[in-house]
Amino acid sequence: MLFKNISYLDENFEMVSDAYVGTKNGVIDYISTEKPDWGYGEIYDGTGKLLIPGLVNNHCHAAMTLMRGYGEGLPLQEWLTEKIFPFEAKLTDDVVYWGALLGMAEMLASGVTSFSDMYLGDEGMAKAVLEAGMKCNFMNAPICTDGTPLMQQAFFPKSLESIKKYGHSRGRFVQEFGLHAEYTACERLIKDSTEFSRKNDLRQQVHISETKREHEDCIKRTGVTPAQYLDSFGFFGQPTNAAHCVWASDEDIKIFAERGVTVTHCPTSNMKLGSGFMPLRKMLDAGVNVALGTDGASSNNNLNMFEEMHIAALICRGITGNAAEVSSKEILRMATINGSKSQGRAETGLIKKGWHADLAVVDLSAPHMTPCYDVTDNLVFSAQASDVALTMVDGEVLYRDGKWKTIDVAKVRDKISYHLPRILAQV
Repeated sequence: MLFKNISYLDENFEMVSDAYVGTKNGVIDYISTEKPDWGYGEIYDGTGKLLIPGLVNNHCHAAMTLMRGYGEGLPLQEWLTEKIFPFEAKLTDDVVYWGALLGMAEMLASGVTSFSDMYLGDEGMAKAVLEAGMKCNFMNAPICTDGTPLMQQAFFPKSLESIKKYGHSRGRFVQEFGLHAEYTACERLIKDSTEFSRKNDLRQQVHISETKREHEDCIKRTGVTPAQYLDSFGFFGQPTNAAHCVWASDEDIKIFAERGVTVTHCPTSNMKLGSGFMPLRKMLDAGVNVALGTDGASSNNNLNMFEEMHIAALICRGITGNAAEVSSKEILRMATINGSKSQGRAETGLIKKGWHADLAVVDLSAPHMTPCYDVTDNLVFSAQASDVALTMVDGEVLYRDGKWKTIDVAKVRDKISYHLPRILAQV
């Protein structure tokens, strides 16, 4: 495809106007203000539109679209134990498959090309991701709080089998490992998980210090914070995506920076569950790779990365009283290239020749996008997910003008309407 007469964000997130951007064989193979001499298949007229790197939702539970609006008004621990865990105990791979497709349809329509997901149902998730055509770093988190080794003994070989099975997916579906959180892991599980990731050279995911209660309970039990406790086992020896980190201490932040841990900021979920505000500026100044995520659709309650960028920018300014606390370009980097780095996806996350054609087109013509003094400010503070006109992954258009190429959204809604009453009757 050749985008003509289009504006785009260059490597420094500066806008270049009236350009030509060509994609071929899954990569960006032409960028110039001059028309190419050779031909392309489809020509896309980008007049009045902006080409941006595809957004990366770096912490998500896509199939939790099934629980959107379920268990409202509860803090995290009660929400999990009283509502979410009992509901999830009734899920099958097939139900996870339909819930994940619904989540991916929502993400594609808002310019997301890749996401990191922590959930159950490996088979259902893999099937959904590969059919939809998105990119996903996926982890099925082991949980063991009482020291019983039976579950984890069975869990590790099953995970390794799944990892090998989906190694053929050309990087579309990448399996990771790790832990759900410190408070859902006994000492043996932390040791075994750390060794399993190291031995099989796996990237990791984990929730850390999401709530004050979680953070302080760990200090009471172990004498140190969750991050410091996991670090004492060498847990951060593999590349790790640590979600939330709302209550991270200065020493925790130092550990994240030194170990190369990505911290994924989930501001909407953290506010909705009353968990608090992550120290974003401290993280960035310490050199931590900070990415952005929505968390699940049951704690957000959407998967809208434009809304996440907007709220992330507002929060840090509001709590510090500094209107220049974080720039729009920093927020955009968190939502694109920083997420790609966290996922270990080389040569994606920027509009750059030779890099993967994971791209989104934003329509700049809406009233709320006019006038435009600085396009990055408009993207962060004015743009809506509905402004996305096209989303492509590896050069393949998956969403365009309200239509999905790979997902039958009406069928997905019907299947979910069929399954939910049966689940709710058992909870």
